[in-house]
Amino acid sequence: MKSITSPAFSQSSNPQKRLYKIIDSLQVEVSVTSNPYRLELDHLFQMAARMNKKRGFLFVSKLLGKHIPVQAALSLSSGAVLGCLYESWIFDKPTTVPADELQIAIANTEKANALYKRLMDSKIKVDEPTLFIGFAETATALGHSMFDAFEGNVAYLHTTREQIDYLDSLINFEEEHSHAVSHRCYAGNPGIFTNASRVVLVDDEITTGNTSLNIIKELHKRFGHRDFVVASLLDWRSAADRERFAALESELGIRIRCLSLLEGTISVEGSPLTENMEQTAPIVEGETEYRKHSISPYFEHTESATQDVSGPISEHIVPYLKLTGRFGINDAQNKALQREIVQAAEYMTSQRMGKRTLCMGTGEFMYIPMRIASLMGDGVFYQSTTRSPIYPSNRDEYAVTSAYRFDSSEDANVDNFMYNLTPGQYDEIFVFIERELEPQKRESFERVLRKIGIPLVHLVYFSE
Repeated sequence: MKSITSPAFSQSSNPQKRLYKIIDSLQVEVSVTSNPYRLELDHLFQMAARMNKKRGFLFVSKLLGKHIPVQAALSLSSGAVLGCLYESWIFDKPTTVPADELQIAIANTEKANALYKRLMDSKIKVDEPTLFIGFAETATALGHSMFDAFEGNVAYLHTTREQIDYLDSLINFEEEHSHAVSHRCYAGNPGIFTNASRVVLVDDEITTGNTSLNIIKELHKRFGHRDFVVASLLDWRSAADRERFAALESELGIRIRCLSLLEGTISVEGSPLTENMEQTAPIVEGETEYRKHSISPYFEHTESATQDVSGPISEHIVPYLKLTGRFGINDAQNKALQREIVQAAEYMTSQRMGKRTLCMGTGEFMYIPMRIASLMGDGVFYQSTTRSPIYPSNRDEYAVTSAYRFDSSEDANVDNFMYNLTPGQYDEIFVFIERELEPQKRESFERVLRKIGIPLVHLVYFSE
């Protein structure tokens, strides 16, 4: 098969260059070669230093809703716009959203709700069986929101860092440059893989493309898939990286097409920061009121673990939500999920007390909290906790100004973080947690919330 790996749009003869002096001697030069929507770089990302010896810098997205608070509709729209690019490039049809409309929505986030509604009102119909896979942890919501731009013969699954002892992962692969390298895929129905004739891999950023190549090899080996699309917000692959994509196409007789909002190359100078550098953040020990909410009745859950394994299992195992994407969903199930979200959002809106509200997703659990946040009214921002260790600094144009560390509820040996929070910034915070935590497992997290000084904390559980 002829290799046709290519960017989604033709490269510019006059690349746009920008030098980012991140911190100390660490700097990254960016050369933009494709920008189909003519977006401003400053509207897409900022830079920060990451405490990772494998890769010491990070493009901190202003669209994802991970490290930087965003209007939830803007983050959801970014995935849907990847769907528009897919429609244009793969289906060879006029794009649903004109470039100037997207520019306006990103520059003025108050326009994001109108853009998102328009995208959801004109979903792209798909007949060919297509599986969308979002990469954990950062792109679980991005992948779901891209999938949500389509209807018809489509399905979605996101990879997970979690190890679920009573389930078998159908696909395992690695992400070499990450601080948490292992990905797993727990499909409730293996048919989600076997029925797909095309697989769309969704990530927030492609630097080398190794993660995509690793799962492509596994999918081809296990299920014989031959048609792949790699979709991302940013694509920084070098010429050598692209050659590796082409080489794999030739080796396996497959097709890989890549599309992104922004494409180019990067040049890095300087060394990564050491991981033992002290992190600082403003601390205000004030009175904090906690309110607990269970919205479990609004959602469908997985079956009891005791039905999936032999032998006794703890009665305290909390079920997962069924339709997050972790176990795979199709178009009909996604529509059912949207109905669940609307009902839950009506209740959560009734619980708002402040005018400045932050909705916080946790780890991989991003899409459902993000959708709920998008329906909770004005003055609501969204972001998520993360495993990614980032060095905070108050330098101009630096992406992360504060960092709060706490223990993971899944593993006390794993650090989690919340970024860019300032005492007095919000009247209240809604923390969305998929599975109810025992008191000792939320102690570290609640201690950090008290330090931030948000007067009202809503702990929202989806499974009891």
